[in-house]
Amino acid sequence: MDWGSDLWDQHDAIERHTQSGLDLLERYVKFVKERAEIEQNYAKQLRNLTKKYSRRGIKEDQDTKLTNQQAFQDVLNGLNDYAAQREQLSESMTLNICVELNRNLQELRQERKNYLCDVKKAQQNLESSFKLLETSKKRFEKEWKEAEKANQQTEKVQQDVNATKADVEKAKQHAHSRVHLADECRKDYASQLQKYNKEQNNLYYTEIPFVYKKLQKMEERRIRMLADGYVQFSETEKNILPNINKCLDVISSIGRNINEKQDTMALIEQYKSGAAPPADVEFEDYSQVVRVAASDNTAAHLPKVRIKQLFHKKNKLTSSDKNTPSSMEDLSRLPPDQRRRRLQEKIDDIQKELQRETEQSEALMKMKDVYEQNSQLGDPSRLKPQITQTAHNIAKLRGELNKYQVQLTEAGGGTLQHYPASSEYIAVPSESSMSPSDNFYECDFDEDFDVDFPIGQCKALYDFDGSSEGAVSMRVNEQLSLMQEDQGDGWVRVQRANGDEGYVPASYIQII
Repeated sequence: MDWGSDLWDQHDAIERHTQSGLDLLERYVKFVKERAEIEQNYAKQLRNLTKKYSRRGIKEDQDTKLTNQQAFQDVLNGLNDYAAQREQLSESMTLNICVELNRNLQELRQERKNYLCDVKKAQQNLESSFKLLETSKKRFEKEWKEAEKANQQTEKVQQDVNATKADVEKAKQHAHSRVHLADECRKDYASQLQKYNKEQNNLYYTEIPFVYKKLQKMEERRIRMLADGYVQFSETEKNILPNINKCLDVISSIGRNINEKQDTMALIEQYKSGAAPPADVEFEDYSQVVRVAASDNTAAHLPKVRIKQLFHKKNKLTSSDKNTPSSMEDLSRLPPDQRRRRLQEKIDDIQKELQRETEQSEALMKMKDVYEQNSQLGDPSRLKPQITQTAHNIAKLRGELNKYQVQLTEAGGGTLQHYPASSEYIAVPSESSMSPSDNFYECDFDEDFDVDFPIGQCKALYDFDGSSEGAVSMRVNEQLSLMQEDQGDGWVRVQRANGDEGYVPASYIQII
């Protein structure tokens, strides 16, 4: 069974059916296209979401480096990779399904159009042949009637007694010619009829079945294309699922790798001060005779003011006297442990920057040697400003490095390592080529050795065991020299009578 033999007379049904199939294929292409757009928009929204919640250089996050904070950023990065896979899915659907099926759809439309045109052309040829047949038939009918009339007229003339022999002969000749012409028309009609029947049989038994079979094969191909499109719609996503699962597995592993103990220990490492908790408050028995020294009487009548408030004005007066370079951060207000850690970070950063400047200086000196040996490659004098600037940068960095090393040694965090301001391969400009403001190395380095003077006197209210590095011990009622006020962290720097200097809690002292 096929369309050619069983549906030879259902041209309209075949035409509607094939058109409906092509419309369905077109609808599926549009469906996949919209599905791909959904995936594309979904990926875009995911990327915007990750961008919204990603860290943007938050200093606290960079300093702490807690595993749960870093893990959230890794989760966002994993989600960004997940979005990339959704974009890949959208692109695959568009290229492998929409583009391919749309191309096939256009080919099928043109093929169907050609087949239907062939059928229509064959039907028109048969109609033209039928018109010729009708024309020959009508002519044969007309001529035969005329021949019959001529024969009747001849018989009538023969029976007429008044008719002459010439009239009879003339009537016979006319009847004979009409019969001959009718016979010719009959032959033409028979020929046209034979031709028409042959064309009709060829149309309905050969041409139309042949075209309809091709239309049937075309329809089967269209159905197979659509079926493959259904399968590919699923397979495309299934092929991308392993990569999607990898992204999701990475996010799961990120959560499993979070170390809660490490994060809580990191907070201790960042903020521990190294100071011991305050000692117990001693009982003051006012029922006993209290011997007060003259200096103590004066101190007893002083109002108890927070040390930070007391030195607020003094600090404003003295801050302008000390010319601290803007590039040097004042870390003396930090507790000992935090101060050592920050100093070590500063030293590490400066050493990295110094390494980069040194490598750049070496490259410039090598380039200068090449230019001096072959002047065609370049002018050595053009490198002088860069060499000079690099030398200044190295001198400045080494000066800062020495100062931070000194501070770290004073804080008990290492041994002093002196770095010279220049090396054998660095061309440092002469003093005549440098202005006084350019000689930053000597000025900045000497400032670290300025003598600090006390900014006030204070008395210890409690015993304090300064066993941690950077702290100093004191005993109750001991008089101390105040060297630096509380910077907001609850610690002040003091100096004992024996010259020992260090940090003590601000709540353990009283201003005199």
